Amino acid sequence: MPRAFFQATAEQVVIVSEAVVALGGSDAVAVAFFSDLPQPTVAGALKLAADMGLLSENAGQFRSASPLCKLLRTPQDSEKAAILRVTIESYEPFLIFREELEATNDVTAAAQRTKVRLDLECHREQVKETLLNLATYSGALKAGHGNSYERDAKGLSAILDELAAGSREVAEATHTIREELGPDAAAQVNHDQVILPLVAGLRHASAGAGREAVLQAGIAIESFIDWFSGQCAGNIAGATGINAKIDRLVAGSKVPKKLQNVSKYLGHVRNAADHGNDADVGAPWDVLPATGRNYVFVAAIFIRTMVAHLANRHDV
Repeated sequence: MPRAFFQATAEQVVIVSEAVVALGGSDAVAVAFFSDLPQPTVAGALKLAADMGLLSENAGQFRSASPLCKLLRTPQDSEKAAILRVTIESYEPFLIFREELEATNDVTAAAQRTKVRLDLECHREQVKETLLNLATYSGALKAGHGNSYERDAKGLSAILDELAAGSREVAEATHTIREELGPDAAAQVNHDQVILPLVAGLRHASAGAGREAVLQAGIAIESFIDWFSGQCAGNIAGATGINAKIDRLVAGSKVPKKLQNVSKYLGHVRNAADHGNDADVGAPWDVLPATGRNYVFVAAIFIRTMVAHLANRHDV
């Protein structure tokens, strides 16, 4: 039986896989909106990510299928490449392609042989372009002289060491975020939808990427507000964005004015990072590295105080 083969770039696979983790599972429409990529591009990248084992699909809904997916929420390109390298080392089309490449030293012939051996439903050029892109992005193959490619001399043990270092950074950032949230909030909020985006935001902030830090922490805040609304029987149906959702909760006497004012900072800075040109200033806002780092911590404290408010404690 012919086997389907999906075409996408390595970068697109990484972007959509990270989006699925950030959204806690999603369909192609939401991933396209989140990642700001065309939906046809996203659809192919999601299918390829699932074929590689990073994601799983059920009735058009995609979820993380590998613990490596969570490590993709990093500002470090080298870590993303390492994750993809480990993944393709068990991806059958790539293993056969590399075997045939070593036998022929011809990428076109290797792609044709891979297509035939696996009975792939695509042109050999699609096989060649996709597998070469995955291999060179991840470092599994290095370009040689002319149109030749060879195995990377860097062993998998070195790649695993790099992943281990990234995991240690994630663990340290997670500890910091849980400390800022406090024991009550850390125990109650959703780990994947609230804590992990804050961790990703902190790592981006530490790398000097202020805008990305704000965007990641903003995801955590919106997810938290949705959870909070359910806990206090609030009505935020139809409200979009941090400001609109909190305004609805304030109108329903679920959130005090003081916390609403804190949320305004979070909502407006998130909008400045996310919405391109600002009509008031005629240009997009530059998000400073310090703003990104402070935003993550303000977000964590806001969540902590909101959880305290549910317990009728008034911490600020």
